[in-house]
Amino acid sequence: MKKKLLLFTLMICLSAGIIHAQIRKVPSEVTDALKAKYPTAEKVEWKDKLAFFEASFVLNGSEMTADFSNSGEWQETDKKMTYDQPPAVVRDGLKKSKYNDWTPGSVTQIDKNDKSIRYRIYVEKSSLVQKKFLIFNSEGQLEKEAQTI
Repeated sequence: MKKKLLLFTLMICLSAGIIHAQIRKVPSEVTDALKAKYPTAEKVEWKDKLAFFEASFVLNGSEMTADFSNSGEWQETDKKMTYDQPPAVVRDGLKKSKYNDWTPGSVTQIDKNDKSIRYRIYVEKSSLVQKKFLIFNSEGQLEKEAQTI
């Protein structure tokens, strides 16, 4: 019994050490990169995603997230918006797609480091029975559809 208790205690301690080891301090290169790209960002909160760092913040009243590599290279920024905010060509793209009878919800503008812009639109049909995320390019063309979780 004592051996089982000792083994259990040891496993708990090792697990705590492993979990603690995964929580890294955000490198100064990463925080400096955010300050350089978005100098007026407010309410900044960081998440360690292991392969990159994600900053959640508010900029000019908009909720945003930005991803940075471990070395501080900016990868992409997501900006939450309402359905009436993306360009008309994107809204027209939804109207011309096979999802034109679905109800649009939240929209996220995704700015990539290759200078491309995408729009992720949440749509639903039949009282939340069917839900999807649709990805449109800046010309209003549907590029991808994904099930929501």
